[in-house]
Amino acid sequence: MNPCRRLAVIIVALVAVAGLAQDPAERYAKVVGRLVEAINAGDYPSTLRDFSKIMLDAFPLEKAEPFFKDLVANYGKITRLGPPRLTPPNQAVFPAFFERAVFDIRLILDNEDKIVGLWFNPHMEDIPVPENHATVLRLPFAGRWQVVWGGDTRELNQHHDVTNQRYAFDFLGTDEQGKSYKTDGARNEDYYAFGREILAPADGVVTDVIEGVRDNQPGSMNPYSAVGNAVFVRHRDYEVSVFAHFQQGSIRVKVGEAVKAGQVLGLCGNSGNSSEPHLHYHLQNTSVIQDGTGIKCFFDRVSLTRGGKTSLERRCSPIKGDIVEQR
Repeated sequence: MNPCRRLAVIIVALVAVAGLAQDPAERYAKVVGRLVEAINAGDYPSTLRDFSKIMLDAFPLEKAEPFFKDLVANYGKITRLGPPRLTPPNQAVFPAFFERAVFDIRLILDNEDKIVGLWFNPHMEDIPVPENHATVLRLPFAGRWQVVWGGDTRELNQHHDVTNQRYAFDFLGTDEQGKSYKTDGARNEDYYAFGREILAPADGVVTDVIEGVRDNQPGSMNPYSAVGNAVFVRHRDYEVSVFAHFQQGSIRVKVGEAVKAGQVLGLCGNSGNSSEPHLHYHLQNTSVIQDGTGIKCFFDRVSLTRGGKTSLERRCSPIKGDIVEQR
């Protein structure tokens, strides 16, 4: 069998795990670093040190040793690893530079940082990432919303360590006191964001629609369907808007449909990996969500309230705590 084709067959041991959303790259780097060190040293028992039981059952030493020996014999040792691409809730892909080839090492970890999925795939070339987006974007809603996560640092933005969501936003509907719900917040209907219209931020074509995910009870999250009900809109090459957590049954567009700026896509909900009704929005360079790289986005003509002061911003990339409204 061609060794390259063997690599594409992969090592697979997948289970449904809750995982931890948006973990830093270091969590995966430690595990893959130990694996690479053991492969290069020919220390095959140590290649299994971070395997979960399910991986050990599927890929014991008698299978692992000839696989890794063949890998090194055909392609040489691994000389370095490139920076990882993180895909929530528990997956990372590292470009691995062998002496005679480049492959992508993809691994999935459980909550104890044990490997439950491991692949060696032919390397996929990077998709171009615009330095600045060319599409003029409006806010993806009308009315007053608060940025609960947004900005360029981990402190401002819990998405920061995830490659495709580095510049993502989570928006909440709030009242004048900054509270996101009325009464006791026990029902989705108590939340100011729930049921509000989500709008296309620019003209584009719908590339993906995910429907049928039920809305969570507030406080409960669904990591098994992380984006929940979702819509992707391609504005131009390498500029795709991603909207997550729509209300079940509320999406009003279909794949292939051309949409206009300000058109209603659906209603804000609480589906997927969401603890209360809110909108997740980010811009990335491909409609294949797990292969994307995030693009920092700026919205046109925004009323911005920060630190108690309100201003009209022609080009605005809000941060955590800001109150925003389209003008």
